Amino acid sequence: MLAPILLFVYNRPGHTRRLLDSLLANAEAAQSPLYIYSDAPRDDSQRQAVGEVRSLVRQVVSSGRFATASLVERTENYGLARNVIDGVSHVVGQHGRVIVLEDDLVLSPYFLRFMNDALDAYADEPRVGHIQACDFTGDPTLPPTFLIRWTGSWGWATWERAWRLFRPDGTALLRELTQRRLTRQFDFDGAYGYTRMLRRQTEGKNDSWAIRWNASLFLAGVLSLNVGRSLVQNRGFDGSGTNCGGGSLYDTRLWTQPLPVEKISPVEENLDARRALARYYRRTNGFWAKALRRIRRTLHGDFGR
Repeated sequence: MLAPILLFVYNRPGHTRRLLDSLLANAEAAQSPLYIYSDAPRDDSQRQAVGEVRSLVRQVVSSGRFATASLVERTENYGLARNVIDGVSHVVGQHGRVIVLEDDLVLSPYFLRFMNDALDAYADEPRVGHIQACDFTGDPTLPPTFLIRWTGSWGWATWERAWRLFRPDGTALLRELTQRRLTRQFDFDGAYGYTRMLRRQTEGKNDSWAIRWNASLFLAGVLSLNVGRSLVQNRGFDGSGTNCGGGSLYDTRLWTQPLPVEKISPVEENLDARRALARYYRRTNGFWAKALRRIRRTLHGDFGR
C-alpha cells in the first residue's frame, strides 16, 4: 500500500474540486488511502461554503476511487494550525508516513509517484525529515532534486520519526534560534523574514504551524528534499485562504513529466540551492519589489491585499 494522502479542506469548493481532479489524475491515487479533514465553520457566514465542500468530499469518499477513504468533519472550528497538527499526528502515527495537501493546490500527474519514491528512498535516513514538491523560484540553476535546511508546506510529506521532532512551542523555538545566533541563517542571510514570521506566531498575529515545523527541523539540523521542477502549483493566493496573499508572486510552471528520485550522497545541504532561494527572496521581497506589487494591485482595483 502506498503512503496515505492527508487532505485539509475548509470553505473553498472550487479550489477543492480542482485539487481533487488533479489528484485523481495521478495513477497511484487508486492504490492510496485518503484521509480528509474538514474544519467546521468559524461563523454563520462560512456555513454554506463549508457545507458545499463537505458535500463534495463526501462524494469522493464514497466513490471508491481510492484504496480507502475516510472523512473527519470537525464539529468545532479548529483553525488551520490545530487541524493540521492534529491530523498529521493521527495519520502518521497510524501509517509511519504521510503525504499532506491543502485545498488550494494543483498537482502534476506524477506528484504521487515522486512522493512515494522519495519516502521510500529516504525512509531510513535520519538526516532527511521532509519532502517538498513545489518550486516557486523558477530558477533554472536548481537541480531536479536537492537537499536544503528549509521546509516548504505546499505539497509535502514526512515520516513518523521526523514528525516527533515537531515542537509546537514557538516561543521556545524563537529563543533557541536567538541564543544560538541562527536567526540570520534561518532568514536566508536576511533575505526573508522567517524569524519575524515565527515571532508574530508567538504574539498571536498568525497561527502558522508551518513556521514552527520549519524551525523545528532547522534547529535539529534535519534537511528537506526539495525539487527544482515543480510538481505542485499553489492557487490560493487570491485572498481566499488563511495566511495567503501576494497575487502572482508564487506562480509556478507545473512539471508534467516523471521526476526520478536518485538518492543524494553525501547527505548535506546544497549551498548553491540555498543561495538560489536567497536570490529569489531578495528579488521579490525587497522594498521596491513590494512597492511595485502594491501599485500594480491598486491599479487593478485590489485595495485590500
